[in-house]
Amino acid sequence: MLDGCTPWPEEYVDRYWAAGHWRGNTLDNLLRGWALQYGPRTALVHGGTRLTYAALNRRVDRMAAGFRLRGLRPGMRVVVQLPNVPERVVTVFALMRAGTVPVLCPLPHPAAGLAELVRITQAVGYVGPAAHEGLDLTAAAADIAARWPFLRRVFTLEAPGAESPYGGLTTDPSNCQYSPLGTVDAPPEPALAQSADQVAFLLLSGGPAAAPRLVPRTHNDYARQARAAAELVSLTEDDVYLAALPAGADTVPAFGCPGIVGTLSAGGTVVLAETAEPGTCLPLIARERVTVASVAPDAAGRWLDALPAAGADVSSLRLVQIGGDARPLPRASAERIGAALGCRLQQVFALPEGPLLLTRPGDPDETVLGTQGRPLSSDDEIRIVDAEGKDVPDGEPGELLARGPSTVRGYYRAPEQNARSFTPDGWFRTGRLARRAPDGNLVVTGRLRAVPHPF
Repeated sequence: MLDGCTPWPEEYVDRYWAAGHWRGNTLDNLLRGWALQYGPRTALVHGGTRLTYAALNRRVDRMAAGFRLRGLRPGMRVVVQLPNVPERVVTVFALMRAGTVPVLCPLPHPAAGLAELVRITQAVGYVGPAAHEGLDLTAAAADIAARWPFLRRVFTLEAPGAESPYGGLTTDPSNCQYSPLGTVDAPPEPALAQSADQVAFLLLSGGPAAAPRLVPRTHNDYARQARAAAELVSLTEDDVYLAALPAGADTVPAFGCPGIVGTLSAGGTVVLAETAEPGTCLPLIARERVTVASVAPDAAGRWLDALPAAGADVSSLRLVQIGGDARPLPRASAERIGAALGCRLQQVFALPEGPLLLTRPGDPDETVLGTQGRPLSSDDEIRIVDAEGKDVPDGEPGELLARGPSTVRGYYRAPEQNARSFTPDGWFRTGRLARRAPDGNLVVTGRLRAVPHPF
């Protein structure tokens, strides 16, 4: 486990292994297996780019070797701030394969927040676009490197057809090395020996205005989450999943609920969209015959408003996941979505820390329309408590607490925040209000007003 992270107690480690939740395979090594099993099938689609599983794995192999050639070593942290393009998927897997820890940062993100991420993680590298929507992110990285001497490698994703301002590896007066991401390439090296209980990557929790809270997700816990969510919605190699990210934020469902990782585990095809706007997504659904998609409630509303004029054929859809982290989907909107898109609706509540609630495809309409479902398994424990930490009766509102094989036990290098957000016996205080319906499903009603916990 990475220094600064809170491990699971041994009794829970033994329980989760015995139950088969954790299986001891790293995410990058799972990709090797998927490439062997599904090699010629299409793994990623973005615009005119189509990558097979075999080609994706080869790119990851060569980029991992390129990162190692540029001095990245196991355990080092690297901030990744990329749009939702194939290079994002390749980079994250390549960094993991090189033994480093990607720090996934939304695009865009305030420069001050990015600097704080670098400071907390002591990141030695940064991967991002040279520019994004008029923002010079390379200049922002250079400014951070001047303040924090451990940041010494900047890898830039250049726009298609653009001439790199670097032309290869260069340095600036602060001795920071710059390199176009496309040049990070070397012959593959023998696989590193890595443990699945190591941290695979760090996720950012909280909005851009909040102090950064970094969530350490291990290979074991994240692989389990994506795999179980994929099994729950019966993903197969015939499915085509639309991964669309809203502007300014990463959505948890789009990466691992089942998301990109879960779809790849089943041999399906991932269609990457850089925005969740209907002008981008509806034509993609029609062109690629998308079967499963994840979208936030407000974006789903825009899809429905645009659908009549768009003239897009969305009949291939069999399931649309609606959800996020707090705001519930109004019942009227849920009813409208299912009818307009002609497919099954699945409500999802997901947090970077790991708690995941989902309705099931076979649930009654009343459950799907009015609740956020239930956890993946009985080992994903849920409590709803009052201000004193006591369990409330079913139907009564309270704070949602969670604990389980995919829910972390603490934030990265944040002891004071951990004392506020985690109980001594390992329950994560989500800060969300919820109530338990008579059938056992959960209804998440909003955010808890920020007050100190007395328990």
